[in-house]
Amino acid sequence: MRAQATEFLRALRRHRESGAGTGTQSGPGASGPGRTAPPADDVDAVRALRRAARRISGTLHTFQPLLDAAWAEEMRPELAWLSGTLAMEHAYASRLERLLQALHRLSGSSAFPAPRPADRTAAATATTTTTATTAAAATPVGGPAPARPASPDRGSLTVGAAKAGALLDRQLTLARTRAHSTALQALGSSRFHAVADKIALLASEVPLRAPGRPDRAAAPTPEATPSFDLRPLAAAAEERLTDAVTALPLVAAGSPYNAQALVHGLSPDPAPHPQDAPWHQVRLLLRLHRYALEALAGAGAGNDGNTGNAVNTVDVRLLAAGEALDRHRDASEAAAAAAQAARTPRIAPATAYALGVLHADQRHEVEAARYAFQHCWRKEPIRLP
Repeated sequence: MRAQATEFLRALRRHRESGAGTGTQSGPGASGPGRTAPPADDVDAVRALRRAARRISGTLHTFQPLLDAAWAEEMRPELAWLSGTLAMEHAYASRLERLLQALHRLSGSSAFPAPRPADRTAAATATTTTTATTAAAATPVGGPAPARPASPDRGSLTVGAAKAGALLDRQLTLARTRAHSTALQALGSSRFHAVADKIALLASEVPLRAPGRPDRAAAPTPEATPSFDLRPLAAAAEERLTDAVTALPLVAAGSPYNAQALVHGLSPDPAPHPQDAPWHQVRLLLRLHRYALEALAGAGAGNDGNTGNAVNTVDVRLLAAGEALDRHRDASEAAAAAAQAARTPRIAPATAYALGVLHADQRHEVEAARYAFQHCWRKEPIRLP
């Protein structure tokens, strides 16, 4: 926790030195021909702030019984507020990029606007991906494709893709602009400064409970720091994850495109898909489990002095499962954004059709991510030395 607090303070200093927030028109959410991208240092600093806040919050969640109760209960909601607020702008930018690339892949049309880069590398990535996608759509594996007329469905999709892309660009860019303004206000608020002050104190001293006095906090001195066994709480976090995974329909997810889930996923109900919630919960529990393992590795390194082996020990299965659940989250949120755009009043039928195809495509991606998760989760754990 002290290491993550130090990372938070270092990222905060970088953010202040970059001069972020000095002008609203130059932010990543600003619109217009004169819009410029945010400084790369600012983007990296905000990402580091969000990552450190999330890790501290996850550690508090797992090891709260070992910490001062009042301090932990006060810090957890503040860290959740901070990490959630800072994550929204990047989430909207990534969602827009994902949807526009999917539209391009499905329709083969480049008539809709290019996605706005979410960070300093997103512009190059988007350009490279768009070029590769265009080549893949035009040239299948095995040689150049012969000239052939487009199918009626693909032609109808191409007609509505441009307007669908423009509609998504307007809606998600507006949401990103608002998220950017909200993040700037949060970073300049007294609430954020209070959190930063507490994290500054955390960098020097963790408020642990004294052994034998679970209901009262004590400030341990460096000479007599109480020792706690982190393994039972880490094992409890792993057990919660295992129970949540057991409750998932992994048998149904054994098919890359689960027809039964797709029927529910393509329903016109505007409410969030009920089947997605358990998978999102598993994603959060998996993250907490990974953070607990990192805390155990750090404690082991502190005891034997061998920091290299502790830090470099990685569970490849957990990493692959986490990546699959991240794709699941991104696809489900993108599908919801496409469905929301399709409910816009007075849009053309071709636009609504393109958004419907896009929504179905993202729900297919959801099922593919579930299949990838169950496929890697059932493998035997492999650890890299």
